[in-house]
Amino acid sequence: MRNRIVMLISAVMLAVTLLAGCGGGAATTGGGAGGSGAKTAANGSAVKIRMLDVGQGDAILVQTSEQTVLIDTGDVDERDKLKAELLKADVKKIDKVILTHPHADHIGGMDVVLKDYEVGAVYDNGMPSTSKLYIGYMRQLKAKKIKHEMLKAGDKLDFGSGVAFEVFYPTEALQKRGQQKGYKHDPNNESVVGRLVYGKFSMLFTGDAEKPVEEEMLQANDPVKSTILKAPHHGSSTSATPAYLKAVWPEAVLISCGVNNDYGHPHTDVLARCRGESTFVDRKTGKTKKTALVKNEKGDVLAAKTYETDKDGTITVTTDGKTYQIETGGKEK
Repeated sequence: MRNRIVMLISAVMLAVTLLAGCGGGAATTGGGAGGSGAKTAANGSAVKIRMLDVGQGDAILVQTSEQTVLIDTGDVDERDKLKAELLKADVKKIDKVILTHPHADHIGGMDVVLKDYEVGAVYDNGMPSTSKLYIGYMRQLKAKKIKHEMLKAGDKLDFGSGVAFEVFYPTEALQKRGQQKGYKHDPNNESVVGRLVYGKFSMLFTGDAEKPVEEEMLQANDPVKSTILKAPHHGSSTSATPAYLKAVWPEAVLISCGVNNDYGHPHTDVLARCRGESTFVDRKTGKTKKTALVKNEKGDVLAAKTYETDKDGTITVTTDGKTYQIETGGKEK
């Protein structure tokens, strides 16, 4: 009788253990190379990428086990949101800040960042600007003796833990032209564009780069194919052309934009193109139009999942370099 009781207790404990192993946590959304969906590695190698909910602007936080990196800092009037999001992410120090271009909705939070955090280094596109925000942070970098470097195509940054950031744009030739007196700058099309690579996972960061930059990168045969795409220019129809999306062929597209913003971002044609929807409603005319669908050589239609900060809040990607999961507001979509 006693042996039967012991066997029964052992069987119950085994069942509980198996059930515990099957539950808990969000399921993996996908694999970096069409993976099997294994859970994030529990050995401390998980990397988190957060597209922060900072209204109509960009601020993306990358946290590896060794470094914290902030790509853009949002707009001036959203500084409180930026502070709150960095606090939620338990940021103590920022090892690297990458500023894609000197528009206010990308560098507006630099004052907060430099005031509240120890910053290891700041990287930008190397283009001079008359913006007061740009001049202000450049003065602070000098006063605080913070390392400042220009990024150009071919550069590679180490984010620690085996995570690299490959720079595709701007080119050195463009930077040289930009230093010449009288040069007419186009900040959006001088954006830093680069790809984060971690094992089989990759994410393309695009700033506000538009069609001319996309075409130039394709002509240069830049390896833009990526697991996830950060939608260029907040999902504007000035960007994310069919040819570019075909080259990137993302499984998911993340869009940073403000609620009911004045620009209508993200534009309906871009959303339909990314999702593989055959029609869309034109935001200006209200008419239904056919989508310029993105197809590969096999005839497959691109059908990426799309996420928007205006609807989903802060979007968090967690990856172990093999698989990844995307969460919004603590819930998987």
